Amino acid sequence: MSHLQEPACQSQVGRQERCAQTECNARGLSPRLSKVNFFTLLSLWMELFPNNEQKAIQRRKNGLVVVYNSKIIGLHCSSAELHAGQIAVVKHGSKMKDCDLYFSRKPCSTCLKMVLNAGVNRISYWPGDPEISLVDDYVMNNCNSDAKLDAKAVERLKSNSRSRICTLLQPLAYDMLQFVEETSKKCEFLQSIVTLNRDFKLEDFFTECRRNRLQEFEKLFLISNSETHKEILKTIGLENVCDDIHFTNLRHKMEDLVFLLATVDCSVPEYGTFRFYCDDSDKACDEHTNDEFQKFARHCMVQARLLAYRTEDQKIGVGAVIWAEGKSNNCDGTGARYLIGCGYNAYPMGSEYADYPQLDEKQQKDREARKFRYIVHAEQNALTFRCQDIKDEEKTMIFVTKCPCDECVPLINNAGIKQIYTGDLDAGKVKADISYQKFSGLQGVRKFTWQEAPTNSIITSSVHTTHSSHDLLCTSQLRFYL
Repeated sequence: MSHLQEPACQSQVGRQERCAQTECNARGLSPRLSKVNFFTLLSLWMELFPNNEQKAIQRRKNGLVVVYNSKIIGLHCSSAELHAGQIAVVKHGSKMKDCDLYFSRKPCSTCLKMVLNAGVNRISYWPGDPEISLVDDYVMNNCNSDAKLDAKAVERLKSNSRSRICTLLQPLAYDMLQFVEETSKKCEFLQSIVTLNRDFKLEDFFTECRRNRLQEFEKLFLISNSETHKEILKTIGLENVCDDIHFTNLRHKMEDLVFLLATVDCSVPEYGTFRFYCDDSDKACDEHTNDEFQKFARHCMVQARLLAYRTEDQKIGVGAVIWAEGKSNNCDGTGARYLIGCGYNAYPMGSEYADYPQLDEKQQKDREARKFRYIVHAEQNALTFRCQDIKDEEKTMIFVTKCPCDECVPLINNAGIKQIYTGDLDAGKVKADISYQKFSGLQGVRKFTWQEAPTNSIITSSVHTTHSSHDLLCTSQLRFYL
């Protein structure tokens, strides 16, 4: 069975997206990130998962999102020993049957034959440089390289596969990039900094940070030379998108997604001096004094920020992701850490628009006609649709873009989650119909939020940063507090 033809596929997707945009604009709703683009962005972000062992990998790293019935059941990335596709088979086995896989690189023949044999439904991959890199071959004009031989093997596997293997990028909703930029600047982490530093120029910092991030991501995910990109697409079986119109359209979608990812990345700033502190002492917790853990925590918070753009709440997007840390490292590039579940705030499954109220307290005076009692919170969805059980003997962490409310705090506490990472601007407050008073008094669960570090508890960090604006931020002695 041949692979899905790209022009027909993209045109169909385009029609669906335009209809969604028209409907969205008619309702006056905020733009929303499609499932396909969300899974694609998450696979790109997983390729950047912070793990010191990754430095030993000579091939291109691959990020992978495993989806079953629209539910994420696995987030993986290449390790020093195994490719992402191999890791997925080891981790999930026969559970991969009828799953959709989203790769940040086209998988090599070693991975492809295994995931195809597992009976997956569809394999989608980023239309750039594949896992076994072809870029160097075209620069060196190498006609008989392992990469090109592998590309031919992949094409043969694809042509004889029952699974659909394709690239699938959808155009972003109207004003999506502008919406992401505006909401990223309003992120609670950045707002905390502005509150503590009146002289802090948020616009300048954000612009410089994104410029650096964008350069980094473009170098990693895009092929700057258009002709080289076309040759690589032809080699990996995408000749049908190399015509000028289709190719320009494809490049535009790729550039938009990379720009969006860079923007979201900047919403959770990276400092060279932040550390985690305990409420009951001035000492940093041992597990949080290493740079690798801090980078992991930040990586998960960006995952939650991406989830927030899948919200069905037209005003406030909230994302939550739950990770656990096992007793020993496993085959995954994520080390001992593995995904438990993720979610965003939305109305109950199966409901349609206008089934429930859409307005908040500023738009509707009648409390009975407000939306708050009907929206399922991000933390609740993350727990409901988790793909793994929470084990009491393991450290389980939830990363939430907003402070958990009184409705969610007891759920987090009783689910066995050990640590909460969140923005805390609403902690201790009552806002309209939502109370955040239980969060501050939560017992038995350690809480991590942005705070100003005491002057007698400064710890020098070895984290290296490339952004000159960070020098200004370091002087403010911002830290993560426990």
